[in-house]
Amino acid sequence: VPVPSRQAFPLPSLPRKQPTVLVVCGPAQNGAIGLVCARHLRIFDYEPTIFYPKRSPDPLYRDFTTQCEKMDIPFLSYLPTEVQLINDAYNAVVDAVLGAEAEMGEGREPCAAILATLKHVRIPIVSLDVPSGWDVEAGSSGGISPDVLVSLSAPKQCARRFLGRQHFVAGRFLPYDVQKKFELNPPEYPGTECVVALRAPR
Repeated sequence: VPVPSRQAFPLPSLPRKQPTVLVVCGPAQNGAIGLVCARHLRIFDYEPTIFYPKRSPDPLYRDFTTQCEKMDIPFLSYLPTEVQLINDAYNAVVDAVLGAEAEMGEGREPCAAILATLKHVRIPIVSLDVPSGWDVEAGSSGGISPDVLVSLSAPKQCARRFLGRQHFVAGRFLPYDVQKKFELNPPEYPGTECVVALRAPR
């Protein structure tokens, strides 16, 4: 996941001197992916900050949280409702709130308040797998409008309605039996890359 972030927002291109990125994590699987993303962004010299208001009791997710803490990645205690504070402090936001976990529901807290804030930020948003607030098949129904989408494994049906500037897929790791079972036609991954751009930057 950090690879698309580095391709879409390379360090020299960031508008702010500090390469700050806000990673907003939900309580389920997509939030855990966000934690891993933050850790890798830190390795590549970005300065991530995590907002993770509803931490999962899952031991694996707790381990991801501990790894981020050990890397001195700060955790916000609250998400500013004044969006200008977010616009001024960060270069981009990683949306790891809901993803394909439709059962969480946009209307449930703390997700509803997070989405209400993210809908109004003016800095670029990178959504992981499915933009938060979107139906995994039908697409946007008042959800956020990300600039970059990173589809995990394979693009979901809703990706057809994605109108942002770049779309990546990270699915090189998919076993062949899974590809065959779901009749996937994965793109060619150049060299040793684990992600590939499906849409060139606009």
